[in-house]
Amino acid sequence: MKKTNTNLLDRMADLSIVSKAGAESIRKSLETLSNVSSSAQRRDSINLLLVKNLKRSLSDINDSDVQVEVKKGVVYVSISDKLLFPSASYNLNKQASTVLGKVAQVINDHRNLDVLVEGHTDIYPISTQFLKDNWDLSVMRATSVVRVLQSEFGVAPARLTAGGRGEYIPKEDNTSDAGRQANRRTEIVLLPKLDEFFNLLTEQR
Repeated sequence: MKKTNTNLLDRMADLSIVSKAGAESIRKSLETLSNVSSSAQRRDSINLLLVKNLKRSLSDINDSDVQVEVKKGVVYVSISDKLLFPSASYNLNKQASTVLGKVAQVINDHRNLDVLVEGHTDIYPISTQFLKDNWDLSVMRATSVVRVLQSEFGVAPARLTAGGRGEYIPKEDNTSDAGRQANRRTEIVLLPKLDEFFNLLTEQR
């Protein structure tokens, strides 16, 4: 009986230790959730400010040609290809500087953000002396925009990334003219710098 009691006491002690460890784990988890929630609220406030500033800057441009929205927690500026490029070309047209200048002004006002420029096409294939396919066209359009943001409007190149998505992330159905037109676009995505984002998650700990 004495041995049994000793074993029971040992097991109770073990349970007490587990309980303390569990409580500490739960406390840390709750703190992390609280920090994440606070960080998300701060991120949402920044996004709302960005959307407001972008829409005000682009107020004289047709809403169907430039759309500003928040997706997946970041701000997207979607610009129709007709505002930037001649058909099947990656050379920017004359009005492109006006549109990109307005976006660049907001980008330069928020230097804590990185900028991803994505080119998108419709499903019609392209093949020229300089372009093999829609991958090439989408990438070249993105790099054309990035160069202008850097050279004409002073956006720091370390903040810029250019990428092509080809025809593979459509906004609309490609079976109609309107759908294909919506899919031919350049998206400028405003992203929090990764190191600052992780700092937001760990602050207040």
